[in-house]
Amino acid sequence: MASAKVDVVIVGGGASGILLAAKLGQAGKKVVILEMGPPLGLDDLVSSQIWSRRLKWGGVPVVSEGKNPVAHNFQSGWGLGGAAMHQFANWPRFHPEDFRVRTQYGRGLDWPISYADLRPYYDRIQKEVGLSGDHVAEVWRPAGDPYPMPPIRWFKQAELLAEGFRKVGMRTAPMPLAINSVSYNGRPACIYDGWCEAGCPTGALVNPQVTYLPIAKKAGVEIRTDAYVTRVLVNAKGDRASGVEYYDKARERREQHADVVVLSAFSASNPRILLNSVNDKHPQGLANSSGLVGHYVAAHITFSAFAMFEENTENHMGTSGAFGMSQDGYVKDSHPGFGSYTWTIGVAMKPNDVLGFANSRPQLFGSALHDFMKRASRGLARIGVQAEELPSAENRVVLSDRKDAYGFPLARVIHSLDENSMQLFNHIRAEGDRIVKATRAKETWTNPSPGLAHFLGGTVMGKSAKDSVADGYGRTHDVGNLFITGGGLFPTIAGVHPTFTLHALTLRTADYMAKNWGAIAV
Repeated sequence: MASAKVDVVIVGGGASGILLAAKLGQAGKKVVILEMGPPLGLDDLVSSQIWSRRLKWGGVPVVSEGKNPVAHNFQSGWGLGGAAMHQFANWPRFHPEDFRVRTQYGRGLDWPISYADLRPYYDRIQKEVGLSGDHVAEVWRPAGDPYPMPPIRWFKQAELLAEGFRKVGMRTAPMPLAINSVSYNGRPACIYDGWCEAGCPTGALVNPQVTYLPIAKKAGVEIRTDAYVTRVLVNAKGDRASGVEYYDKARERREQHADVVVLSAFSASNPRILLNSVNDKHPQGLANSSGLVGHYVAAHITFSAFAMFEENTENHMGTSGAFGMSQDGYVKDSHPGFGSYTWTIGVAMKPNDVLGFANSRPQLFGSALHDFMKRASRGLARIGVQAEELPSAENRVVLSDRKDAYGFPLARVIHSLDENSMQLFNHIRAEGDRIVKATRAKETWTNPSPGLAHFLGGTVMGKSAKDSVADGYGRTHDVGNLFITGGGLFPTIAGVHPTFTLHALTLRTADYMAKNWGAIAV
């Protein structure tokens, strides 16, 4: 069954899809969002770690392989709002060199755009949604407008940890957070209860439910949840996207035709949809003349170092995002292991967090574990890292032999860390050990192995169809009315959380589409 044709159909109701829909709706376009997950509202958000799991992936399985598999089920979102519903809201900007890694260092890939191209959109986004921070104290920050709100409050944990950074000669600053430190644009200030990853029912956290979703609805955007998109449809010539095929909640096959198709789903889902959109004109899958759909998947290397204090660190208070940051190690070639990284200083912890952190000390069990939990609930403090993994074509999304209920192959994600990544991790671990030992904590330790966060790449942007899937606006090289938004476009991932850059990139695409509509939707 086919629905009436619209101007734009957007696959995925997460941060980028909703932002794009809001802007195109305001530009007068008829827009439909197809979201695989269920509907969500602020009333569905409960400040509980058990309930917060409902915001994590609940769709078809994703097969994970490799030496260092990406935890897709934890990283992605489920339901209207996507992964941004459980984000930690750490929003530093990428640095200028992050966009020209290949040119400047001879490694990785270049972006087809520069920091100067994206700067106005960083500035616009932070004003529209609200960011808390201190642009003066953040000495590493590239040029841009001051933050519209002062930084969030630092609790005792951050103060104790910052002392360790100072003693080893490293600088710190407040983390720029997409959380209200004061009332902003009709949304309240944070109450510092530390439940950001549960979705923030108060609305202080920047998530689509309180930012661009109301704008999209007001602009007449139609949202269909429980809509499972399987492939992109094309015209008889195979040179234009004509719409998408999807299955509704009743498992009925439907088609939504549109002048423009946008894939705004998660970084494992967009390649799967393109690869499953095979036809006689596109035997390798749609938008895949380069053979690179699914390739250059990357994730941030994560690490934690811990300090146990005898005094109360107030670790139950604050935000899931960090109080502070340090980018003294951000210069990519200034240390063993190539790549940028950002230290995060202090986060709010809940009982399940404390128990999870106990996994870094596997020798604890029985009464020793009970004693640890008792002390940690009052005196534990933590620093963490987001470190850059270089892109590799070997890290990729391909189609699995396993299939979904409708006969379409599942996504199979293959990911391993290379020698450079391990060198960078070992450097970070040694530095983290020095930092926590420089505090006045009675006990310190570090994670023995790296973790992974933020599933990025797989449909990377570039200057030509020879080395990328899409151009600098997310427009696919092969199909002129097929666009991609989100973190899958990132050729390199820098050493910071991706959500701010994802928003800025999507806003730039929205401007481009609105201004060039006649040439796109021909």
